[in-house]
Amino acid sequence: MGRKPIDSFILNIPFNKPYLTGKEVHYIYKAVQSGWISGDGEFTKKCHAFFEKTFGFQKVLLTNSCTNALEMAALLLDIKPGDEVIVPSFTFVSTANAFALRGATIRFVDSEPERPHLDASKIESLIGEKTRAIVPVHYGGTSCNMEEILWLSEKHDLSVIEDAAQAINGFWKEKPLGSLGQLAAFSFHETKNVMSGEGGMLVVNDGQFAERAEIIREKGTNRSAFFKGEVNQYEWVDIGSSFLPSDVMAAFLYSQLEQLDAIQLQRKMLWNLYRENLKPLEDKGVVSLPFIPDYSSNNAHVFYLVCQNKETRDKLINFLKTKGIMAVFHYLPLHQSPYFKDKYKGKTLPNAVRFSDCLVRLPLFFELTKENVARICKCINTFFN
Repeated sequence: MGRKPIDSFILNIPFNKPYLTGKEVHYIYKAVQSGWISGDGEFTKKCHAFFEKTFGFQKVLLTNSCTNALEMAALLLDIKPGDEVIVPSFTFVSTANAFALRGATIRFVDSEPERPHLDASKIESLIGEKTRAIVPVHYGGTSCNMEEILWLSEKHDLSVIEDAAQAINGFWKEKPLGSLGQLAAFSFHETKNVMSGEGGMLVVNDGQFAERAEIIREKGTNRSAFFKGEVNQYEWVDIGSSFLPSDVMAAFLYSQLEQLDAIQLQRKMLWNLYRENLKPLEDKGVVSLPFIPDYSSNNAHVFYLVCQNKETRDKLINFLKTKGIMAVFHYLPLHQSPYFKDKYKGKTLPNAVRFSDCLVRLPLFFELTKENVARICKCINTFFN
């Protein structure tokens, strides 16, 4: 597959390097030659078919980004001012912003003590008469406690929108992540396991949203129905926006999807090497490594460690940088963000703050070598020892 490993003797290991399978340009050329390079061309249909067949999603629609997919979800649920939506504080801004755009009040929930995922046991106390939806984020491609979340959604008649941005090929109790909520959103940003540079996907698991999702994706028109021959002209029939990506982007993505199994195999091997090499530090209580519950698979999207405090975390990142190794941290807790901190009236969220202060993401990408991982781990062990 044209793999060119990074020279392990050069101290320049980036945080991420997009992997090319070798067919991207060929498929893009085919898309251009087809004469249909706008949305819903041959490769868009191929991608849709792949996801529906491989993971059993009822309906999928490629979008320009995961952000777009979340914004479509907010439109499909008719989120409006006064509605409340429950999201984790430890997440990317799009998780909350998609619903804030519709005027919703965001209710932030803390992370679990052992994982960055939202703490399902803290959700019910946030549910009120105006609550419309819960948005679990499958951080690092591993599953939230969906049993508790789905039970709460049924008990209180709430919608569940899975933010599965990082969760391609992830599972909860052998059920694909993205298949559990009424709606789900995926990302194909260049940092993801499979990617198209930018890009995303909306998954529709509730048939009542299927037709309207196509309309919202096409600027509020029934253009998709027109191209299917279902209407003799297309018109403005609803609100919407331009969420439809070019078939060129879909062509790039399809080349990645063809190699999904190989990509996953390589990433899991690297993930396991990290864990094996860094486990002694966890045993000493110096750091914490990713905890994966029995109900969740591991799609090896990220490998992270959690330091004991922010000062140590920052020093470790700087130390690795001096060795030519790029490690990063994320996220800043949204309830403390410049935009939201004056609006936040809820409880303190100590776990979200702790992960924000102490978590370090290590390089993890297809072309990383065993030697690279060994060197990174050696540097980390040197720092702590």
